[in-house]
Amino acid sequence: MIAPGGRRIVLATAPVDFRRGMDSLAALVQLALAANPFCGDIFIFRSKRADRIKILVWDGTGLWLHQKRLETGRFVWPPIRDGLIALSPLQLNMLLEGLEWSRAAPAKTKSPALAC
Repeated sequence: MIAPGGRRIVLATAPVDFRRGMDSLAALVQLALAANPFCGDIFIFRSKRADRIKILVWDGTGLWLHQKRLETGRFVWPPIRDGLIALSPLQLNMLLEGLEWSRAAPAKTKSPALAC
């Protein structure tokens, strides 16, 4: 499991091409989301069908790319649009379990699009 440890958790709301690897997702974070993928924040991406997610994390020495696929059902996701949503650690855990997370305690950050 990913331990947030004071890191911001950022959810990209638009689906991405799931053939993308860690370098391509890091470039997407920089160019499309205007954020720094190397500052330790946790970036979460969804597939078009919403049954898979990829999580990109910089741990100080390198990038980690985590992936999860649900065997049945879909991840609960906000409406598709461009942009970011900040999640709390509780919301992240609920998302990874495939549960409704939007009613849980929100993240305490004011804007997920801030630089490190």
